[in-house]
Amino acid sequence: MLERVTRGAGALLAAAVFGSVHAAFSLYWGLGGRWLEWSLGADLVERFDSMRPLLIPVALLKFIGALAPVMLARRGWHDPRIARPLAWLVSAGLIAWGGLNTIVGQLVLAGAIRPDGGYDRDGMIGHAWMWDPLFLAWGAALAIGLWRSSIGHERRT
Repeated sequence: MLERVTRGAGALLAAAVFGSVHAAFSLYWGLGGRWLEWSLGADLVERFDSMRPLLIPVALLKFIGALAPVMLARRGWHDPRIARPLAWLVSAGLIAWGGLNTIVGQLVLAGAIRPDGGYDRDGMIGHAWMWDPLFLAWGAALAIGLWRSSIGHERRT
């Protein structure tokens, strides 16, 4: 079991850090914080300003999603038939969401895509250069950690 945990531990830890950063900002904004709000886009902030408290449970779910794979890997994935496929599904979703939105955001900023009605440049920069790549990094690190830990598992069994 030790080989299985250590083989993917670094990537799972990186995924936990990336996810925890996302979660911490959701919690911060949910509690009324305003720092880096510009990076979300003025329309998004204005539309959801009255619903900020909903970010608190979102943050808690992000923290669980970020930290659970590390904790489960340390404890041997109790039931890997459920936990590992779920973690792979989360990883795929994060990679797809973060990757697609990063690419589209970059294309908008480069002028290759021109949204009808224009766009909020500051918000697009925030998403294209910060929040969406962070989702992508979280998902990629999780996938690498899962893959590396499965290699160790296959060698042991």
